[in-house]
Amino acid sequence: MATEDRKPLRTFGRRVGRPLRPKQHSLVENLLPKLRIGLTAPGELAPKSQFFDVDEVWLEIGFGGGEHMVQQARGHPRVGFLGCEPFIDGVAKVLSAIDEFSDKNIRLHDDDAREVMTALTAKSIARAFILFPDPWPKVRHQKRRIIQPGFLDELHRIMAPGGQLRFATDVRSYADEAMVQFAAHPGFEWTAQKASDWTQPPSDHITTRYEDKRLGDIRPVFYDFVRSAIDGCSSEHHS
Repeated sequence: MATEDRKPLRTFGRRVGRPLRPKQHSLVENLLPKLRIGLTAPGELAPKSQFFDVDEVWLEIGFGGGEHMVQQARGHPRVGFLGCEPFIDGVAKVLSAIDEFSDKNIRLHDDDAREVMTALTAKSIARAFILFPDPWPKVRHQKRRIIQPGFLDELHRIMAPGGQLRFATDVRSYADEAMVQFAAHPGFEWTAQKASDWTQPPSDHITTRYEDKRLGDIRPVFYDFVRSAIDGCSSEHHS
């Protein structure tokens, strides 16, 4: 008898925190369905189709409370933003901001970002952000960290050649492990030229509330990459 494919390991922790306030609950019930990314069959979701009129689309994987994504969206009105976050409290915060300022260029996915990545067409994302993802600090849980070879293969598939990727963390073991994974992947080129390029926040970075809490064991590091023109990358080639 055929066996079912194993479900990918969960890369995030809890999805629900404090009970939502009535206004937030109303936004989740009524506004979120209008802004939710319309998933398609694998490889068929053209990201610009989610917006009325944008020049390019950026993706934020795990937007937390949404401060970074919302401010980037307001600073780049001709860019469409796809934001993925399974924690409903963060989704509610973004919905509140969108409702207050009538932001038009943000679409949301309130679940695993990999579902959106699988649906996206190839070479369709101009820029991607992975800022302070769940570090899973316990050794037995580190296999759940999102930066894995297969994940990078899929990220490479959906990013446009020359597209920019930013990864940030304040956990030393994750910073080291992520750099090993990126260095082993032929599809991403690290752009740093000097130490300050990764030890200081980039000029266009927007600090988040999580970042301000300083919960990690190091000062935040920021790794910027560009997607190379190499196609057909596979974890088989660099595992």
